[in-house]
Order: sequence, then structure tokens, then C-alpha cells
Amino acid sequence: MVWTLAILFAVSVVLLIISIFKTRNRAKEEQQELETVHLALMDEINHLKDAIQTLELEMEILEKEAGIQLSAFDKQFRLEVLDLYKRNYSIESIAGKKQVTQAEIEEILAPFMAAKNERSKVAGGNE
Repeated sequence: MVWTLAILFAVSVVLLIISIFKTRNRAKEEQQELETVHLALMDEINHLKDAIQTLELEMEILEKEAGIQLSAFDKQFRLEVLDLYKRNYSIESIAGKKQVTQAEIEEILAPFMAAKNERSKVAGGNE
């Protein structure tokens, strides 16, 4: 009986040691996977930063070529107005949110509204 208990205890110790080694190996593999995902994410973030910088430079070039001189506030304001318009806010609600007249909003959105109307006419004409 004592030998049986000793053998069972020895087997349980061996199994415990094997379990610890397997757990360590699995933890190392998971750490490597995590590092791989982290590196891929950082690479994607760097790629997006480069794309944003390129877009900013292109926008600056277009502004210079078109002779447009807008302050940072005006650029941000126009961007917010266009964003609201693209999210289907009405001109009245945009004017209310930005606390300006509807005419000012219409003036800012005029090029975008004309393009939208032309697209709908082309879509309607193909029916």
C-alpha cells in the first residue's frame, strides 16, 4: 500500500512538472503571437500616419495652386460642416449647430450640393 501511494505521488509530481513545462511553452507561444500582432498593428499605424501626411501635403499643394488662403479655424469649420452634411444633416440643423446663417452653410456646401444633384440626375437618367 505504501509503495502504491509512493508511486502515485511520484507520477503526480512528474505530471505536474510536465504540465508546468507545457504551460511555459504555451505562454511563450502566446507572447510571440502577441508581439507579432503588436508589430503588425504598429506597422499599420505608421502606414496610416504616412498616408495622412501625404494627404495633408497634397491638400496644401492644391490650396496653393488654387490660391485659397484659409485659416486653421476656417478649415476646421468647413470640415465640420461638410462632415455634418455628408451624415445627412439638414442645412437648417447644421446652421443651428454652428450658429451661423443658412446662407453661409449653403455657400460652403454649394460645390458639394451641385455634385450630389448631378449624380442623382445621372442615376435617374439611366433608368
